[in-house]
Formats: sequence, C-alpha cells, structure tokens
Amino acid sequence: MSKRFTLSEAESLIPQVEPLLREGIAMKAEFQAAERALQSINERIIFAGGMLMDRTTAIEARSRREVSSARLKSIVHQVQDLGCVIKDLDIGLIDFPTEFGGTEVYLCWKLGEEGIGFWHGVEEGFRGRKAIDDDFRRRHRGDPTH
Repeated sequence: MSKRFTLSEAESLIPQVEPLLREGIAMKAEFQAAERALQSINERIIFAGGMLMDRTTAIEARSRREVSSARLKSIVHQVQDLGCVIKDLDIGLIDFPTEFGGTEVYLCWKLGEEGIGFWHGVEEGFRGRKAIDDDFRRRHRGDPTH
C-alpha cells in the first residue's frame, strides 16, 4: 500500500472523493448504455444481412462510449492519485489504507454515509466491516507527516 491515512485525513478527502464517485457512476452508466446501443446496432446488422443502417446513430453511440470511457478512466486515476482504493464503483465503495495494531487494514466508506464509521482487514472486504471504536481510534496510524 502506498499511502496510509489517519481517520481524520481520510474523512477530509470525502468532499473531494464524493463528487468524483458520483460522476464515475454516471460515466459508467453512460458507457454501458452506449455499449448496449452498439451491440443492438451490430445485432440488427447481422440479422438484416448487412442491410443499410443509420450510420449517425452508430457514430454517436461510439462517440458516447469513447468519451465516457476516457472520463471514467480519468476519474479512477484521480481517486487513486489521492491514495484511495475504489472497491465497488456501482455502490460508491472506497477504502483508505491505514495501519491498526501493526497490520495493514482499510478505513471503509460508502457513498451516502456521513463519515467513515467502519474498517476491515485487507482480505475481509465490505462484509467484514467493523465499527470504528475508541480502541481503533487510539491505535490506528497513518503515514508520518514530514
């Protein structure tokens, strides 16, 4: 893991990460819609034996797919550059690496949650989330600041 966060550092990034996630979810949906449109066009071509089709519709769908794909990649890179790990873009699930008791773990935040209230082991995932308690607050560590 490259960067480790304290709870307060991770929470301070939520206002920056949240709009990126929302846009990422929208771009993924746009990409998928454009992909479905292109598949539908291809199926019509196959079933119609290569008959004429509306090229404008295909060009627009291809353009939408390319634009949404490029923007989605940019968003993912922006979130990763902050040190966050995108776990599930569909639900807006983000992990922030930290250390607890000498072990690498994740602070876990999901889109819609007011703050970071959970953590889990690297291998545990979302289902292994545990509530952040006083013991965790005292013993977790981010990277030393210079």
